[in-house]
Amino acid sequence: MKFVCVGHSTYDITLPVNEFPEENKKIRIPYHIECGGGPASNGAYLLAKWGMDTTMVSIVGDDHYGHQIIKEYEKVGINTHYVEINSDHRTSSSYIIANTTTGTRTILSSKKQAIRKLNIPVSDIKADVILIDGEHPESAYEIFKNNPNAISIIDAGRLNDETKFLGKKATYVICSKDFAEDFAEEEINIERLDRLEEIHKKLEEYYETCVIITLEAAGSFTKIDDIYQIIPSVKVHAVDSTGAGDIFHGAFTYFIANGYTLKDAIHYSSITSAISVTRVGSRYSIPMLSEVLEYDNVI
Repeated sequence: MKFVCVGHSTYDITLPVNEFPEENKKIRIPYHIECGGGPASNGAYLLAKWGMDTTMVSIVGDDHYGHQIIKEYEKVGINTHYVEINSDHRTSSSYIIANTTTGTRTILSSKKQAIRKLNIPVSDIKADVILIDGEHPESAYEIFKNNPNAISIIDAGRLNDETKFLGKKATYVICSKDFAEDFAEEEINIERLDRLEEIHKKLEEYYETCVIITLEAAGSFTKIDDIYQIIPSVKVHAVDSTGAGDIFHGAFTYFIANGYTLKDAIHYSSITSAISVTRVGSRYSIPMLSEVLEYDNVI
């Protein structure tokens, strides 16, 4: 199978601390972690690490961060032929304060205006499975259009015109809690499953496809065999939640493409994400596939 991931490439610098920094103080930390990031980008990294034939479609600048991202892609075997290196584009970067005591993180992103269409032609891309994050929507749409039989997944993190449109072309719409709330114009209360069902129905009626709402620590909500259900998250002690959602989407793409049931695909993706938050640094926290498959037998 050929996997194609379309989306944002950024460079992450993670600073682990045991408490959130006080303003106007100088703080020394023993180490920091640098690696590439971005929703579909992290998904591509996971897929390649797990042995899939993976192509990344994105843009980076002709700068240090951009070249480091390319090296990381190539290190795990990602095809970078469709990663545009543009001297007029500055590679996006994120500076992440990871509170290892609480597992939360604060992200400061430096990003230029989004590029809707890449200069690199994508009409010849052949894909069996497509994962997109809404970045470069015109290029993503072209790939969708040219691969109508591909399994396609959209990481719908933020509600905007691009994710609303592209989601209607996808096989699976995995939307964040924030996305679902903004779409339905209603706050989600986990205790009110009746209202959560109504929110899901609104999304499902609009997209006319399989919709999964990720609810952070509460798990994921979807409909399986006409039954609404929450598939619980896996409880761990988190030290850095950066990239956990990206890793969930990448794992889901792997499992659903490899014939797992929807419920099992969500369950194993939750395990993958849970393992990742016990480690610092999004890309470096991705577990081996064997760790994920053996997890239920270990705990």
